[in-house]
Amino acid sequence: MAERDTKSSDNPVIAEVIERDAQSAVAVAGHPIHAMMVHFPIALVFATLGADIFYWWSGDPFWVRAGIWSAGFAFWFGIAAGIAGTAELVLVPGIRGRVGSWTHAIAAMALLAIAGTNWGVRLTDPDAVLPLGLALSVLAGIFTGLAGWHGGKLVFDHGIGIMVDPNK
Repeated sequence: MAERDTKSSDNPVIAEVIERDAQSAVAVAGHPIHAMMVHFPIALVFATLGADIFYWWSGDPFWVRAGIWSAGFAFWFGIAAGIAGTAELVLVPGIRGRVGSWTHAIAAMALLAIAGTNWGVRLTDPDAVLPLGLALSVLAGIFTGLAGWHGGKLVFDHGIGIMVDPNK
């Protein structure tokens, strides 16, 4: 089988990106800050869920403290990533004009509300980790998957935030 010459016009995603510029406006050396930052709150949401499961399993109060810290950092890193993502949404017409961008933003805002509630519950009543904190951690994990799936579709299916040279 002969190898095809892949011009940008042959790829519908690249053609759409060239037509409606969706390059990052909030970037460092062309790399989108939002895409770099989201890994931290994602990991911390699942670290909180893990701490809750280990607390449920072992009863060791260490996991309550670990859950408070990971829930707080998940919330604040999520806020920072959300600021960068909101700036992208507002500043780049090629991002703002896609329905998937708004779906991702709504799922991420719901996730931030859940993560903030999860942290607040732990701060005010550490004994509420079981069952309320665990339930909020599971819900946060579900919304992390939902927001992440929509964010991934924006990058991989719509070319959001990628740099494209139309001459190649």
